[in-house]
Order: sequence, then structure tokens, then C-alpha cells
Amino acid sequence: MVRCGSVWFRKYGNFIDNLRLFTRGGSGGMGYPRLGGEGGKGGDVWVVAHKKMTLKQLKDKYPQKRFVAGEGANSRVNALKGSRGKDCEIPVPVGISVTDENGKIIGELNKEKDRILVAEGGIGGKLLTNFLPLKGQKRVIHLDLKLIADIGLVGFPNAGKSSLLSQVSHAKPAIADYAFTTLQPELGKIVYNDFRQISVADLPGLIEGAHMNKGMGHKFLKHIERTRQLLFVVDISGFQLSSQTQYRTAFETIILLTKELELYKEELQTKPALLAINKMDLPGAQDMFHVLMNQLQNPKDFLHLFKKNMIPERTVEFQHIIPISAITGEGIEELKNYIRKSLDEHANQENGAYHKKQLLNLQISNTISYNEPPPKNGVTSPIDVI
Repeated sequence: MVRCGSVWFRKYGNFIDNLRLFTRGGSGGMGYPRLGGEGGKGGDVWVVAHKKMTLKQLKDKYPQKRFVAGEGANSRVNALKGSRGKDCEIPVPVGISVTDENGKIIGELNKEKDRILVAEGGIGGKLLTNFLPLKGQKRVIHLDLKLIADIGLVGFPNAGKSSLLSQVSHAKPAIADYAFTTLQPELGKIVYNDFRQISVADLPGLIEGAHMNKGMGHKFLKHIERTRQLLFVVDISGFQLSSQTQYRTAFETIILLTKELELYKEELQTKPALLAINKMDLPGAQDMFHVLMNQLQNPKDFLHLFKKNMIPERTVEFQHIIPISAITGEGIEELKNYIRKSLDEHANQENGAYHKKQLLNLQISNTISYNEPPPKNGVTSPIDVI
């Protein structure tokens, strides 16, 4: 189970995904005017990614949320060049986006040991500053956690995402027969026989209107941004949040999930996606599955059933559609194999595109070099020199 971080103002249980910090670079050291000595530069403040770190641990360890680097040493007779102040490092989990007070992105930390400079130390006193030191940079920053996983589970509450995660991995998410069982992201790993590992994130269930921040809204959707592929999990019998809300068939559920992603950020629809049709152990599930497959193969024939504002600009093209039961285990092994196959196929496509781009750049570079005019000094080859 992932207990990722600690939120400064938005809390759901123990889960905290946003933290506000004060940072200041160290002041420079005094110069030595009589002998032209320079003070040491103040230390810098860095944000550094660590795999086993959480924002909650960071907040618990530094409750004041203040990070100040060391001051540069003054110039002295026996040390005209003052030593540099000590840098300050802020340990954060992988998958952090760092922004300033105005919401401008300073940088992202996507892998272990990634680091971002957030507050620079002041320079030491020197001739240029009349031997007076400068203060370090002050900056308030926001750490925003967005999960990084290979697969992100997408579905309305009670679709069976938590049960599925417990089936495919060793994660132990909370499972119950009511909406919003998952109040915080859970991360599990699928471990294959050859020891290949694929991370899967079960994210808090979204509802209609999530793009407008209803329910867990943006809290859910922002985590989807940082997954390589999506796995839609849909209840074959459909979904109804409560007696006051409208019942949705499995097909309607897929359309509405697609629309929510589109309204939040269109780029989410370009992610490779798979579809797991869950609860195939229910009575009549096979008949409902045949109806659903017909609808998915001919979606335009059924879109007239929706209000115009509920129809997505483009429907998601699923790499694979797999009927499963997270309760009985039906289809789980097939699903795990398709997940791996989809990730490998996409990785090969990305590698192919990268190598193609490199080859094109090389061809352009060679073309330019062949068309370059001879140098004006007349030396075009070793023979000319002789």
C-alpha cells in the first residue's frame, strides 16, 4: 500500500498529496576590502527525489516546513576566499511536480535522484558588490504528488478495481460493497515468472462531473496523467452511484468515463488503453457481454441515446477487451498477459520512433555537411596543406 505524502490543505485520511514549503538560499560571506578577499557563496536549496520517501514523512520530520541553506564563510586574512555555504536538500518521493506561488512549474522529479534547484544562495562579497554579500533567494514552493505507474485503473466506484488490484498483485486495498472504498491511491506490482514487474495504480473512483472537481475530481484525474497506460474497469451489469442518481449501462459507463477524461485533459485520451469487463460471474453476464461488444464495435449506432454534451469528441480505441471476474479469478491471467503485451508493444513503437528520428537527424546532418561551401582560407583537405 502506498501512503504517498502529506497534503498541506487537502486531506483524505492519511493521504496527503500537496505540500507548501518555504525555502531560502544561504547568504554570501563578507568580503575583505583591504586585501581584495571574496566571501563564500551561500548554499543552494535543492529538491531531491528518493524512492522510499513520502510527503507525510517529510511533513512529520520538518513540521515547520522551512528549509534554509548554510551561509557562505567570511573572507579572512588566513582564508581570503571564503568557503561555500552548505547546500540544503529536501527529500521528496518520486513523481513530484514543483511549482512556485504563481503556479508556474519549476520542474518535475520522475526518477530516483532527480534534483531541482529551488532557491539559489547569494554571492559572497567581492569588488563587484563593494565587498558586501548578497542574501539568498527566498521562494515559497508547492510540491504536488502525481503517482507514476505503468497502469492506472479507471472506473466508477464499485467497478471492482480494488478487488482486481488484489488479484493481480500483493496489494491489500480496502474492499467493500459501497462507493468510494478507495479514498487514497493504492499501488501494487504484477510480478511475472521471469521476474518482470509492472506497477498498477488503483485510484480513487471518479464520478460524473469529476472534471469539474466533483467527488474527488481533480485529485483522481491528476494521478491518471502520470500513468503510461489506462485500464478501464467496468461492471458488466452497469453502475448507479445512489438511488438519487441515474442508472448507467456498461456501455454508457465507458462513454461517460471517456467524456470525463476528455473534459479534464484531451491528451489523456491518447494514452494506450485496455478494457476489463468485470463481474462476469454474475447471472446473465455472458448475454450482457455480447450486447456490450456489439455496442463497442458499432458505437455510432448507439450515441443517439446520449445527450449531446455527454458524447466524447473521440471514443477510446481499446488495445484489448478482456472479460474477467475479480472475485473468481476468471480471465485474470489473460489480463496480466495482455497488460504486459500492450506495454511491450508501445515501448517497441516508442523505440522505433526514436531510432527513426535519430536516423533522420543523421541524414539531415550529412546532407548539410555535403552541401557546405569550402572554407575561405583555401584549406580543404590534408592534401591542400601539403
